[in-house]
Amino acid sequence: MDFLRPETLAEALELKASRPDAVPIAGGTDVMVELNFDHRRPGALLDLTRVPELRQWSDGLRIGAAVPYARIIDELGTALPGLAMAARTVGSPQIRNRGTVGGNLGAASPAGDTHPVLLASDAVIEVASTRGPRMIPATEFYLGVKRNALEPDELIVAVHLAPAAGPQQFAKVGTRNAMVIAVCSFAISLFPGENRVGAAVGSAAPTPRRAHEAEAFLAAELDFATPKPLLDSVKREFGELVSRAASPIDDVRGSAAYREHALAVMARRTLGWAWQELLSRKNRGGEQSCA
Repeated sequence: MDFLRPETLAEALELKASRPDAVPIAGGTDVMVELNFDHRRPGALLDLTRVPELRQWSDGLRIGAAVPYARIIDELGTALPGLAMAARTVGSPQIRNRGTVGGNLGAASPAGDTHPVLLASDAVIEVASTRGPRMIPATEFYLGVKRNALEPDELIVAVHLAPAAGPQQFAKVGTRNAMVIAVCSFAISLFPGENRVGAAVGSAAPTPRRAHEAEAFLAAELDFATPKPLLDSVKREFGELVSRAASPIDDVRGSAAYREHALAVMARRTLGWAWQELLSRKNRGGEQSCA
């Protein structure tokens, strides 16, 4: 197995073009597991840890593919609360110091923790090759179980996300609280200025996916201009619609029926938390204006 170690993004793209079989590695939290268990034996590894362009983020927000979860939590928790919540559920502190959103996207596992947040938050994935850059909406990035929209000569360069326009929440069910693959997961993002909601499920279908019917239901039900406490009936219907967006299977981590039930519960709870946060913000704004 060849070990390729570029120093710049341009060099990395050149190497990937000449060796499409080369598997990119940054944190190595997925790739090294597959190598250790002999589940994958590529002709080459493309080490991206020395490429500075991939380890930076900028206002806007453009997050380099090799920015680790720990930095997302510490440096972007205010601007991207949903992504930070998901990042906190990834593995142990050691894994969060190494693992990256770019790696999560490259693996394209249906159970990847950041995928529902990226979908619910309208993320766009920036990929590049020697032919030039390409922007792929997150909704078009996941093609199947561990399959993504990358061409053989392309690398994931960055993730583009607008700073949160409103409250965001993420929830995950696992066999324990940490260092566990999700049985199922859910993310919600409120967009008060656009009178809409983003909602997405993970680990409950061949790919992470948006819950479009649930989003449309809330867009018709919620009053963002003058928000009031939510009716239980609205939360229950939202949960049922989220559950219907999934197409889960039975496996060693949980049954399809359990996943559907858990998604409905998580959707109700996260909607309640996000909406309560919105109400609190409105109330604080009103108190400040009166003062």
